[in-house]
Amino acid sequence: MSSADRETIDPESTEAAQRRRYSIAEKRRIVEQTLAPAMSVARVARERGVNANLVFGWRRQYQRGLLGGDVQQAALLPVTVSEAPVALEPAPPVSAPIAPGIIQLQLPKGRLRIEGAADPASLRLVLECLLG
Repeated sequence: MSSADRETIDPESTEAAQRRRYSIAEKRRIVEQTLAPAMSVARVARERGVNANLVFGWRRQYQRGLLGGDVQQAALLPVTVSEAPVALEPAPPVSAPIAPGIIQLQLPKGRLRIEGAADPASLRLVLECLLG
């Protein structure tokens, strides 16, 4: 390839060299879109042609009040503390005892058999040990 066939690339004319600058008002509008119900950061970023990580950074700035405007804060609910004990509802009646059963597992190195009423904690421990 001769030097005449080569195309000279001006770095200032390429898209990579041109970085989009967003005004504070534009950043705030994009962030506020992500705060709408059923709206995701990824979706808003894709629609606006902005990297989602950049939008997450702007959200942090927004929450700190660095993008101006009204910052949407989590609403706090009033709480009343009283000394009087709260009456508890009576516990539901205990159901009939669990009938004893048998759990039998065939394993490569043998058979595991659990007889009787296995409580959930013991059964979970056995299964966790088996599954690793």
